[in-house]
Amino acid sequence: MKVPFLDLSLQHRALRPEALAALAATYDASRFCLGKDVEDFEKNFAAMLGYPRVLGMNSGTSPLHAACMIAGFKPGDEVVTTPFTFISTVWGVSYTGATPVFADIEAGTFNLDPAKFAAAVTPCTKGVIVVHLFGQPARMDEIMAVARRHNLFVIEDCAQAVGARYRGTSVGTIGDAGTFSFYPTKNLGGCGEGGAFVSRREEIHTQARHIRVHGSDRRYYHDIVGGNFRMDGFQGALLNVKLPHLAAWTARRQAIAARYLAGIRLADVILPATPDYGASVWHQFTIRHPRRDALREHLAKHEIGTDLIYPVPLHHQKCYASLGCGAGSFPVAEQAAATCVSLPIFPELTDEQVEHIIASVNSF
Repeated sequence: MKVPFLDLSLQHRALRPEALAALAATYDASRFCLGKDVEDFEKNFAAMLGYPRVLGMNSGTSPLHAACMIAGFKPGDEVVTTPFTFISTVWGVSYTGATPVFADIEAGTFNLDPAKFAAAVTPCTKGVIVVHLFGQPARMDEIMAVARRHNLFVIEDCAQAVGARYRGTSVGTIGDAGTFSFYPTKNLGGCGEGGAFVSRREEIHTQARHIRVHGSDRRYYHDIVGGNFRMDGFQGALLNVKLPHLAAWTARRQAIAARYLAGIRLADVILPATPDYGASVWHQFTIRHPRRDALREHLAKHEIGTDLIYPVPLHHQKCYASLGCGAGSFPVAEQAAATCVSLPIFPELTDEQVEHIIASVNSF
């Protein structure tokens, strides 16, 4: 039985008539840059979050960049974050001239360890970027306590955690700014790039709205330095088609994860943690095994697709070699990078495919 790691065509095939009709309406009305489709998506996404305001942007990287600009990060400032994440998490820090400072992760959740975060704070620290990795909320109470003690700007990177809640509150609405990605592979993915920015502080929301359109609130007048971070109309239209299905897709991901957690019994495998403060939306189901590469080869022989997310932690990336973080700097993140493998988990997987994956893992 062949099981791909991910097959987006299944979701898109089911939505094809509605998606094409939405695209046609946008095309006919020439609503190509922001406009009604984006505004409708912003309202609908805000309602899903249980939050009053959202700004659609052109990628998941752009809201992170905007948040760093609004925070006022500059050369000489330090911003703490995790070394076990996608590189976009730290681009905004570097774009503003500030320095990313890494703190190690928790072994079970793969998220920023609050104690390690606290130890990484110095007089130069001005902010923290919290990643809710693989769809699992981070320990926001402890992280926010450290941040407030040191008056730090808190950015939540929710690229993989759309719809996740921490103690009943939507992630992205707890810190000073929250950012989302709608890259095609995400739980709520567009047909191209897309992202969103949220903030519980009205003045930050206003700044982000201006930054999104070249630092302007009215055409040809530019009060602040901005960017071109606008969401295009086609992505807004497509996301409006997909958003009503998100709850069902998330429930299916959670059901698949529950079967994995109950059924995988391979010796030495470490399953992802499931803390009680917030249920994961399972963007990835990532296990650890000391013979990860051999396990992956074994699954390939059973025609099961897997992926390595992330094989190289950020402090070992060539672009950040100047930070001087050698081997052993963040041992938990380094061990995760060396032992993690992600199994298929997307809503269209059949029960038979899930059972085939479980049996194949256990037969290693």
